This record gives sequence, C-alpha cells and structure tokens, in this order.
Amino acid sequence: MPGTITVGLDGTDHALAAADWAAEEAERRGSTLRLVHAWVWRPTDVVYVGDRAAEERWVRNMLDAARSRVAGQHPALNVTTELLVDDPVPTLLAEAARADMLVLGSRGYGTLTGYLLGSVSMKVLRQAAGPVVMVGRPNSDSPQQAPEVVVGVEPGEIGDPVLEFAFSAAADRGATVRAVYAWSVPTALAWSPGSLYLVDEANGLERINREVLADTLRPWRGKYPQVEVIEHFEVGAASEVLLSHSTHAGLVVVGRRNHEAGLRRLGPVTHAVLHHATAPVAVVPHDCPPR
Repeated sequence: MPGTITVGLDGTDHALAAADWAAEEAERRGSTLRLVHAWVWRPTDVVYVGDRAAEERWVRNMLDAARSRVAGQHPALNVTTELLVDDPVPTLLAEAARADMLVLGSRGYGTLTGYLLGSVSMKVLRQAAGPVVMVGRPNSDSPQQAPEVVVGVEPGEIGDPVLEFAFSAAADRGATVRAVYAWSVPTALAWSPGSLYLVDEANGLERINREVLADTLRPWRGKYPQVEVIEHFEVGAASEVLLSHSTHAGLVVVGRRNHEAGLRRLGPVTHAVLHHATAPVAVVPHDCPPR
C-alpha cells in the first residue's frame, strides 16, 4: 500500500517513540516515512536571546538523528526529513491533509499525566482532515505486537472512514478487529417499567442493537474477508468499554465528527480514550476523504 506516513518531531523521547511506531507502520505498508519539524525563530519569546544559526543546527541535527535511528532499524525503508519554517499547528494540519496519516508523540497517560497531550496536539487532533495517531512510550508490560485493533463502532455508519481505517490496519498487521459497540437503555423507556418489561421480555433492545452492529460491520467483513472480527457488544459507557479493551490492543481507533459548520470537536468518548488509553490511538474524521 504505497503512500506517506508523516511524523511530527519536537526533540522529545515521546516523538522518537512515535517515529519508531510510524517506521514499523510504513514498512508494513510499503510507504515512505516523512519526518518533519515546524520551526519559527522568535528570539523575543525568551529572556535569553540565543543564536538563530545554532538553534537551526540543533533542529537539523535532531532530524538527522531521528532519520539515522529509524534507518538503522529499517534499512529498506524510504525515509525523508524536512525542516518547515512555519508555526506548528498550520504546518502539521497541512501535513495531515496530504499524508495517509500523521503520527505524533503523546507525553503520558493516567489520571494526571494523561492530560499532557499538549496544546499543539489537541488543536491538530480537532482540525486535521486526515487520520492522526497519538503514540506514547511503549509499555514494557504489554506485548510489542498485540493481536487486536480495537475500534469504536457508531450505529448506522455504514461507509465510515473510521471502520475503513481499522480494517485496513488489521489487514496490514494480520490482526483481529474487535468492534466495540456500547449501548444503553433509552431514557424514554427507562421511565416506563411496563414498556421496558415488554421490550425486555422479547429481548427487543438487545436484539435490535446486535442487528445494528452486524449490519454496520457486514460491508467491511465482505471487503476484508481475511480479517477476523470480534463483535463486542456491551451495555455501558462507550469510553469505559473502549478503555477496558485498550490495554492489550495494538491500536485503538476512534472517530471525530463535525457538530456544526466549521466547528470540529473531539467528543467526550474520543477525548477520554486519547487521554487514558495505553495503546496508540488513531483519531479518524468521519468525513475523512478516501486515501
């Protein structure tokens, strides 16, 4: 699968972990790996005014070191680097629009450190036209090559780019797709014990929701017959259900939609998964154009 996977580097260990993950992904796909850094010289931003040429040399050396690192581990991989003189957010958004995916480093996980994605990453995640993957430091307690791609399924999204991304990633890895569909009892029924009893007696709610999940996945089963699919159907909050299956996943895939014209939001489920999942998380816009 030719194409380009782009990594935004900032000189941190988390960005190097993102480059390592992206290099493995690019090698699987036969894609080019592009390492970029957005840099603007602003001497007035700090008390100490440094040397512009020295800072530029540091940035270029950082890019060269990252390229040498991934090339040493993946000698057959086509790796390019570029120093882009512009602000980080518009630069990374432009890269996300032209690449198959943009990969960024995530600073940490958990109830406290999980909120350290950074303002640049959050702005990019909210606005990117294409898939963005957030990668943290590898978890030594988890297998390096986990067998599942976990994806959150939204009912009725038959041609959803989120499911396309998940099934394609699983096919590349020879992995299983765990399609997670969390549901709850509609409020309109909850207040009426009689109505809820009749529906429950006929297993109506469960049957209907299982059929919705099966119908949503049917086209993707047909398009990717080689991919094993686990239909995970559970009553509960979507974020909690997804997170409970992220620990041993190789990749978690979630969606992002536009709620109003020109306004892009992550949504509470995607936001929670990004901040607390221990696996790499791919955020795919529901209106993402075909790649």
